[in-house]
Amino acid sequence: MKIHVAALGCLLLPLLPLSAQVTVDVTLEQEQFLPGESLPTAVRITNRSGQTLRFGSEPDWLVFSVESSDGFVVVKNSEVPVLGEFAVESSQMATRRVDLAPHFVLSRTGRYKVTATVRVREWDTILNSSPTAFDIINGARLWTQEFGVPLAPGVTNEVPEVRKYILQQANYLRTQLRLYLRLTDAAESRLIKVFPIGPMVSFSRPEPQLDKFSNLHLLFQDGARSFNYTVVNPDGEVVLRQTYEYLNTRPRLQVDESGKIVVTGGVRRLATSDVPAPQIPARP
Repeated sequence: MKIHVAALGCLLLPLLPLSAQVTVDVTLEQEQFLPGESLPTAVRITNRSGQTLRFGSEPDWLVFSVESSDGFVVVKNSEVPVLGEFAVESSQMATRRVDLAPHFVLSRTGRYKVTATVRVREWDTILNSSPTAFDIINGARLWTQEFGVPLAPGVTNEVPEVRKYILQQANYLRTQLRLYLRLTDAAESRLIKVFPIGPMVSFSRPEPQLDKFSNLHLLFQDGARSFNYTVVNPDGEVVLRQTYEYLNTRPRLQVDESGKIVVTGGVRRLATSDVPAPQIPARP
């Protein structure tokens, strides 16, 4: 009986519309983003066609379009790179992940929707996903600081490049505050990087300090008694992340006798989000 039902299902598949045999869905990691923030996007292809399908051999097998809620089509900076062949067997699902931010001009705040178009080579046809909505929002500026980018080892007597650290606070979905770092040139005309440092409590007052290498040291409260300590280099890379607990004393940033910025007070707690990853000894 099971064999008969399976065979009948295969016979009926050609009678179904292509959108029922192969479905395309777009999902985003979150619903709100700051201008210039990374926009991770996942395209999920589900195959119920009864045959193996292959994708990724042509650069236009997967194409994205973004438009605003008022119908304005967002300009593309470039095509999203999607090359890389793979096969999806019947009754299986595959996911391709990309970052749309570098390829679309999303500098205006507002509501947008993204649609993915997949070309099925075996059938010489295309399938569209349902639109997925997201918002571009502005963050409240908390602090800014210009700094000179350190010269490369051995290089002297050159005018250093000037950049700017900007701390912003965004109310994500009106339920969670997030602290963001924006890195630009001195005039703020060129965006180098923007990314979330982490969630923060509403009464937190971030403590930013720069060391002699122009690294940004940042300490802020992200929980009832927990503090996030993050260090970012002039290229916008997180080189250190640690978590501290408020026990007898509150964690604070302080410059020691050697001129190094350190955390005093509180007690450090190892966390999976630490950078570098913590070395937790194995139990005997």
